[in-house]
Amino acid sequence: MTEIAKVLIVTGIVILVIGIILSLLDRVQFNQFKGLPGDIFIQKDNFIFFFPIVTSIVISIILSILFFLIFSVFRKQ
Repeated sequence: MTEIAKVLIVTGIVILVIGIILSLLDRVQFNQFKGLPGDIFIQKDNFIFFFPIVTSIVISIILSILFFLIFSVFRKQ
């Protein structure tokens, strides 16, 4: 039963953090956001292509570290 409680607590914290991030994103103007250096952005007459490869890699690294930390907490017990 304590494992279920831990999972619910972690899930609640993750939902809380996502909610805070989404509420803060309302203030950011994404029209001016061009991504990180290394992202592919091509704009021609009536064509726009944006491939956020570096942003995707950074998000992947952050999520990998986060999941490693979360699963290491559950593995110790």
